[in-house]
Amino acid sequence: MKSWRSRISVGLAMGAAVIAVPLVATTATASAAPPPGDGWVVAGGDHYNSKAECEAAEIDTAREDGYHEVWCDDSTYVMTVYFR
Repeated sequence: MKSWRSRISVGLAMGAAVIAVPLVATTATASAAPPPGDGWVVAGGDHYNSKAECEAAEIDTAREDGYHEVWCDDSTYVMTVYFR
């Protein structure tokens, strides 16, 4: 049987980890830059190897939907795609 001291230590360590993980995750996404200019609408998101690949792959869909410009937010693994 474990002592109360070791149980308390493990509990405190787990509690600190539960608090630290969301704080670290939110600061990474909070630094993402918005698309330049006005008039952008969120069109979706997907994983691409580069920003250029994302924008090249999405331009046809943008044109089909009546838009003329694509901007991909490459600050996260799954890039948010914007049309304008």
